Amino acid sequence: MADMTRGRRRSRPDIAISPWAAVAFVAAALALVPIVAIAATAVADTGGLWGHIFQFVLPQSTWNTLVLLAGSGLIATMVGTGAAWIVSAYDFRGRGVLEWALLLPLAVPTYIMAYAYLDILNPLGPVQGVLRWMLGYSSPRQFRLPDLRAMWGAILVFGFVLYPYVYLTARAMFLTQAANVTEVARTLGVPRSAIFWRVALPLARPAIVVGVSLVLMEVLNDVGAAQFLGVRTLTATIYTTWIVRTDLAGAAQIAIGMLVLVLAVLMLERWARRNRRFASTAQNARQMQRFALKGPAAAIAFGLGVAPILIGFAGPAIYLVVAAARRLEFAGLSGSLLRATANTVSVSAIATLTILAIGFALAYASRLHASTWASAAMRIASLGYAVPGTVLAIGILVPVAAFDRALGGWWTAWTGLPGGLLLLGSGAALVYAYAARFMAISAGGIEAGLSRIPPAYDHAARTLGQSSSGTLLRVHLPLSRSALTAAGLLVFVDCMKELPATLLLRPLNFESLATLLYGEAARGTYEDAALAALIIVAIGILPVILLARTSSRIR
Repeated sequence: MADMTRGRRRSRPDIAISPWAAVAFVAAALALVPIVAIAATAVADTGGLWGHIFQFVLPQSTWNTLVLLAGSGLIATMVGTGAAWIVSAYDFRGRGVLEWALLLPLAVPTYIMAYAYLDILNPLGPVQGVLRWMLGYSSPRQFRLPDLRAMWGAILVFGFVLYPYVYLTARAMFLTQAANVTEVARTLGVPRSAIFWRVALPLARPAIVVGVSLVLMEVLNDVGAAQFLGVRTLTATIYTTWIVRTDLAGAAQIAIGMLVLVLAVLMLERWARRNRRFASTAQNARQMQRFALKGPAAAIAFGLGVAPILIGFAGPAIYLVVAAARRLEFAGLSGSLLRATANTVSVSAIATLTILAIGFALAYASRLHASTWASAAMRIASLGYAVPGTVLAIGILVPVAAFDRALGGWWTAWTGLPGGLLLLGSGAALVYAYAARFMAISAGGIEAGLSRIPPAYDHAARTLGQSSSGTLLRVHLPLSRSALTAAGLLVFVDCMKELPATLLLRPLNFESLATLLYGEAARGTYEDAALAALIIVAIGILPVILLARTSSRIR
């Protein structure tokens, strides 16, 4: 009986709490805290304000959000899929440049895109001035374009800045489709002009759905662009309910509704990809051959590929350079900009190091303990990436503020001195929000890097006398250095660009580049914000270059 008992014990999964497993459990628990806090806060009494919100505010905000999601998703799908097909199926002069240049709008956050085009398309701006000159008008009273501050403007802004998510996934799928698929279709009488609609598009539909779901998540997370463009979305409603009406419980109740909407987006993505799994049975299958274009056809293809780049990146970038040069010539570098840059770099660097350390622990625990609980811990710790920053900020504020109050009370009782806000006042709450929001990028990227290291390397290192820590330092870390670097770069740039969580959880008298830009744009001082926007875009180009190098390997 004792032998059988020992056998049963040995057959159980290894659930010994190693340091890596302990960190994974703590990270998963901390990721759940904001969601639990939102649910607990939502049941509090709103003092009768919820009835007003539910009757007069929520219906319009919900409708605006749904329309914005549908319109932005449609524009991003059309532009991203069309651009991916042009550079994948056709060969023409300039195609190689378009392949990586079509990723450049990823460097421009949505709120910078909205801020730039509000000034570019201003009735007194350069675009409308040139149009009036061409048409023979002399005053905005005689001719002016429709105001960009409308739903159609928001849809175009979001669609043209977020289409690269669809472009990336669709292009990867188009390039991996075997040539024999299209050849069989041609043999069966499908004309070349119909290959896209009848063969390539249905096969790429799962990948396109993934890209569109990422676009919708980014739209839900936005607060700056929607407010600049005068569209009252659910995210903007949460912000105004909390900040303007000082109703945290009401904001939490709206946040619960947003979480339901996020869940609906994820379920829709799963539903759209149901029974849509395709695999190639051929080993080293030939890729689809590009059709050479010449003359007017090549010019049209190049023009169609350039248009999204001009709208989504070149236009805002040129405007920011010109406006920043004017600002520098007029007033030079302001002290507020230098402080905001230092704040942004320091907090983003601290958050990046924290997120990388925890992400590595999650990925390493999953490697050491190939079990259900390790996989579950990583999935739970990565939940924050699907939660809008405004919602996440509400969920973090409540427990962090409670901790600060308890710690301050203890400090006052022990020393007789007044206690301060340790986590909220020091920026630790902001680092917590960044970690919860972007842990999926770190853990997922590092896990992908570690998965390329064969388990045989671990066994060989242990055979040569290396301990588990020695194997980590001499085998795993060196071989996963590129994955760590890529994950760190992506996390740093995302932390630097994050506006909603920074806006709501920053310490007093703390300005980041994103919040400085938001404040200047809200006051209408566009040139003062141009330098901050230009710095964000310039640093945002770095992960785009990384993505371009990675995607260029898929040929």
